[in-house]
Amino acid sequence: MAVVTVWRYALRAGVVLACLSGVGLTLAAPAQAAFTTELSGLPARFTAGEQVRTVSAVVSRTDRRGGCVKVRWSMVLSVQGIRLDQVKMDRVEETGDFPLDVRTEGNVARLTDRQFDPGTLCPGRTVTARYRVAFDEDVTQGRVTLAAEAYDADASLLARQTATRSVVGVRGVPTATPKPTATTPQPSEPASAPAEEDTSGVEPVGDYPADAAPPAGRPVSQSGGFGAVQAAFLLGGLLLSLGMGLLLRLRHLTRAAGDDVEDPPVDRRWERPAATDRWRPARR
Repeated sequence: MAVVTVWRYALRAGVVLACLSGVGLTLAAPAQAAFTTELSGLPARFTAGEQVRTVSAVVSRTDRRGGCVKVRWSMVLSVQGIRLDQVKMDRVEETGDFPLDVRTEGNVARLTDRQFDPGTLCPGRTVTARYRVAFDEDVTQGRVTLAAEAYDADASLLARQTATRSVVGVRGVPTATPKPTATTPQPSEPASAPAEEDTSGVEPVGDYPADAAPPAGRPVSQSGGFGAVQAAFLLGGLLLSLGMGLLLRLRHLTRAAGDDVEDPPVDRRWERPAATDRWRPARR
């Protein structure tokens, strides 16, 4: 009876450990990245002068959980080889210019919305911010990095995307220079070497750490590293292994205890013990 009771308690402990593992995984699932940001309208390179480019930042949801949230945009502008006063950037909406809070530090400028975006980010919908970018005519050559950041009402970072492009002046646009033709024994058919191809146009898109500190708040989505989901899976595996080991150990003990008890032979189960004679013969 005691062995059966221990077995029941062990089974209940295993069920509880399995439930705790499932709860840990469920709680850690919302910590995954649920938002993505993209930059569109970027040219292969910016040309200084009167040319104005419109760059769009789009944030979307990658899951169907949760309700709608309001979005506040913050654009981080970093320059190399040029000055910040040689860059013109503003945020526009359908109604006109959008008010911004501009903060600069060295070669980095942060343009943050003073109010929430008119749109609302819901599952299956997107919120877009448009920026106009232009460079002064005296810019000859440099690089610019744009980092679009989307925040919620609690100033928590939803998603971030960066892109780097080169900036060239109107007179500084490189052109292909043909090489001199090489003469051959046949003067009527001179062979000319092909012109060098221009490969300085396309710049890679990659992550660029912003020097300016973002608004207060803890990021909701982080990429890479050992996150909460991995820790939950590890904890669940350990708890499940512990429960299975306990169950197997108790089962082994139960079998060992059952083998020690020997049943009496079948032919002696109904044998009655011999009655002792209470009367003794008298001595003469």
